[in-house]
Amino acid sequence: MTFAATVLTLYPEMFPGPLGTSLAGRALREERWSLETVQIRDFATDKHRSVDDTPAGGGAGMVMRADVLAAALDSVADDRPVIAMSPRGRPLDQQRVRALAQGPGVTVLCGRFEGYDERLFEARDIELVSIGDYVLSGGEMGALVLLDACIRLLPGVMGAASSGDDESFETGLLEYPQYTRPVTWEGRTIPEVLRSGDHAKIAAWRKHRSEVDTRLRRPDLWERHEGARVRPPSGARRHDEED
Repeated sequence: MTFAATVLTLYPEMFPGPLGTSLAGRALREERWSLETVQIRDFATDKHRSVDDTPAGGGAGMVMRADVLAAALDSVADDRPVIAMSPRGRPLDQQRVRALAQGPGVTVLCGRFEGYDERLFEARDIELVSIGDYVLSGGEMGALVLLDACIRLLPGVMGAASSGDDESFETGLLEYPQYTRPVTWEGRTIPEVLRSGDHAKIAAWRKHRSEVDTRLRRPDLWERHEGARVRPPSGARRHDEED
């Protein structure tokens, strides 16, 4: 089954962009995934093809209109999840990416200006997703990030089925450091354990470094990882709560 991606945007020329190169581009040419772009402005109804208006209650900027966006979304409605890129959304994580990659595809709505008329989310089943705690000019860059994260997990896209298993966030931890030739560079040498050929010691070293780096660089991830590791079985937890 082909992973089908539909992107609703005011700038369809931004796609496939980087998704047309490297692994994603090859997978697109091999029809492991498909891409459709929809010009939101085509669903405007006035002579000026307006997609936005001034914010109710006053304030700077413009807000994307719910009626226009809903018409655009309804034109491609099917059983795929609909995601709107927004800094107000839930942070995108690897767990959500994996779930999306295992499905039939995704419809992505790219906002602009000051955002969307909130009534759109009251009237349609839309998931708001953020790629970080910062503001971009529009949702297109976020859509590219989301799609790239999904596409690389599709069957046959990465060379080896296990090539992504140890990467950052797949296990809830950051990935261990990587090295390659030359053995010595600017006086710095690849750790001896990685040159030992002892696979058990190498695995232990990599696990240790993943834990250390996560604890130091991403204490938020480390806290969640530790919490998941020490959490008791649900039955035991219920028993403790009842006591």
